[in-house]
Amino acid sequence: MSSLELSEWLAYSRIEPIGREQRADLRAGIIASTVANSQRVKGTAYKAQDFMPFPPSRPKVSPVEAVQEFKRMIKGLTRG
Repeated sequence: MSSLELSEWLAYSRIEPIGREQRADLRAGIIASTVANSQRVKGTAYKAQDFMPFPPSRPKVSPVEAVQEFKRMIKGLTRG
């Protein structure tokens, strides 16, 4: 896959996320926080988000903003 094609897929993914497992990290975070809290002696309880590699929600990007970002990425690729 070329860099250009990867960039196109990344831009598309921001508009329309691919796959149904977008929140698999949430389910894993829930399990991890349950296990960690079962071993915790004192202190603040862990939350699922503490174990997630990505924030629970991404900022919404309008289709116009996604296209503008895609054009900036392409412009940056063609400068080299």
